[in-house]
Amino acid sequence: MDKQLIVGDAAHELTTTRRILERLPEEHMSWKPHEKSMTLGGLATHLINLLNWQIPIFQYPEFDLSTVPLRREPLRKRADILEEFDVNVDKLQKLLTECDERTLGEEWTLRNGNHVILREPRAIALRSFGLSHMIHHRAQLGVFLRLLDIPVPGFYGPSADDEAR
Repeated sequence: MDKQLIVGDAAHELTTTRRILERLPEEHMSWKPHEKSMTLGGLATHLINLLNWQIPIFQYPEFDLSTVPLRREPLRKRADILEEFDVNVDKLQKLLTECDERTLGEEWTLRNGNHVILREPRAIALRSFGLSHMIHHRAQLGVFLRLLDIPVPGFYGPSADDEAR
C-alpha cells in the first residue's frame, strides 16, 4: 500500500467535498427534488456522517452500524455543517498521518449487528465505504444545487459554472 497515494487521494476528495458544502443555501435546507429524495440538509448531514464513519476505520478493527442512529436530524445551518466537517477532517487526517502501511493493510470489518457488510483492508475500506460513498452523495448534492440554480464547483476540473465566470 502506498500511504502517500492514499493520503493525497483522501485530501483531494475531502477538499472538494468541502467546496460544495460551502455553497449550501440555508434558505433551501428543507427542499428536496422528489418525494423519495432526502432534503438538501439531510443529504449534507449524510455527507457529514459518512466522514464521521471513516474515522473508526483507523480507530477500531470493526464498525457496527447497529450502534449508531439510522437517521440523524438534518443540520440546518451551513456553519454547523462546515464546523463538524472541519473537525472530523482534522481527526481523519491525523489518523492517516499516524498510521503506517501495515495498518493500512490490516483487515477491517463493517457490520450491521451479525450481518457482515464488508471485510477488507483499511485502505480499501477508506476508499469504498468512505470516500467513494461520499463522492456518490456529493454528486447528488451537486444535482440538488444545479436544480436550485446555485453554482456548482468543479471537482476534477472546472464545472460549467466555473467556466462561465
